[in-house]
Amino acid sequence: MTLKERFGQASRRQWLWFVVWTILTILFSFWSQSPWVLLFILLFLDIYITKYIPWGFWKRSKNSAFRKTMEWVDAIIFALIAVYFINTFFFQNYQIPTSSLEKSLLVGDFLAVSKLSYGPRAPITPLSFPLAQHTMPVTGGKSYFEKPQWKYNRLKGFGKVERNDIVVFNFPVGDTVALNQQGVDFYLLSKMHPNGSEGVRADKRTYGDIVYRPVDRRENYVKRCIGLPGETIELNNDSVFIDGNYIPNPRLSQHNYMIHTDGTQIAAEVFSDLGINIADYYTQNGYGQMVIRSQDLTGVDSLSMSMFSLRARDGNNGRIYFSIPLTNEMVETMRSKPFVWDVIRERELPGTSYYFPLDYNTQWTRDNYGPLWIPAKGTTITFDGDVDYKVATYERCIKNYEGNEFAFLDGKVYINGEEADSYTFKFDYYFMMGDNRHNSADSRSWGFVPEDHIVGQPQLIWLSLEKDKDWFKGRVRWKRLFRSAKVPA
Repeated sequence: MTLKERFGQASRRQWLWFVVWTILTILFSFWSQSPWVLLFILLFLDIYITKYIPWGFWKRSKNSAFRKTMEWVDAIIFALIAVYFINTFFFQNYQIPTSSLEKSLLVGDFLAVSKLSYGPRAPITPLSFPLAQHTMPVTGGKSYFEKPQWKYNRLKGFGKVERNDIVVFNFPVGDTVALNQQGVDFYLLSKMHPNGSEGVRADKRTYGDIVYRPVDRRENYVKRCIGLPGETIELNNDSVFIDGNYIPNPRLSQHNYMIHTDGTQIAAEVFSDLGINIADYYTQNGYGQMVIRSQDLTGVDSLSMSMFSLRARDGNNGRIYFSIPLTNEMVETMRSKPFVWDVIRERELPGTSYYFPLDYNTQWTRDNYGPLWIPAKGTTITFDGDVDYKVATYERCIKNYEGNEFAFLDGKVYINGEEADSYTFKFDYYFMMGDNRHNSADSRSWGFVPEDHIVGQPQLIWLSLEKDKDWFKGRVRWKRLFRSAKVPA
């Protein structure tokens, strides 16, 4: 059959579908700025018009079981391709796993994350299984092929990341992962281990295999953007200052408090009524609330205890509840309880926790942090003065995120084998924080978020589940369904 005959046999409906897909392909080619996409027009031409390839060969089979099986295979393949395309370029689902954004977004919220808000990122790891970030759900193996790796490219979107936007992004320090300790980033594990990264790699029994993950296969995180490219951020007694200007904390931001009672044990219902997540007021050993008697206050930092009233410190029959995350409104509610003697915000002593940059002793804390300059695309840093600090702070940006060879020897910086006295950044970077300020592993812990790690912006809460409740006793948070996920600060 000649090409002209094939064209003539095509029905009006087939021509219509071919024209529709051709127009969509051309539009997508302009959007993605990729002429290679136009090759799909030839594919659609053969599917609908010329039919040189017998795409529906199974439909002519006399074996009904084979036809039925192939119908399912055809439907599954189409669904996987559609899901892959939608997830990559339009929106994807994301479930809130931790309480770092409480009370703005809650544990168990299912979010529709828009890729169009900041522009969809073209796949960096194109060969991957849809709906699986990095691990196959049943087999536990990798859900992607490491090769090929494409260069970072972001398509046009509706806008850019702005201050106080809630943003989903790939975990920047999730490039290297200890499979048995995935809840803690590899670099912090290495810092805490007496033998550093070599000790972590050698102890497979404790840490498991150490694997590398490409940018778009790293764990998804969600935080609020506080610092923008080129700005200097500083926290002073938990007040945020950008370039010296005060920035109010989000209205629903939380901090950890110590609650002192007259001996009354606070019932779980009280915490539940306040909306406190159960994971936030139970001890790590799981035996109950973090409660001690007031006469057993050894080991509590003196800064916090000096703020308690005399009655709170000297009472011998009271109870102290530690690390209860409360908003300002919840603090006033607790203080109004007749059995509550005092509610005091917890303080952290310098040097008691690890904060970014890990390899430089800044004595910063979660409430007193910085000043820290955030790199911006096209800006330049010089390696003259405070070189140790600059290397500790910006080496990861230069080496890991922007793909340069980096060495620091005898007080001199070498980039790509040559001595360098300055460096110009290729990416914009962002500083992210959780609204649950004392219970959030964020940029204070692991540093900047590069622009190529940005995934999208949550738009809608389409489902919300309270995991600690039964299905018929409040597990579904009905009032949160189909609410906007763009919670203002």
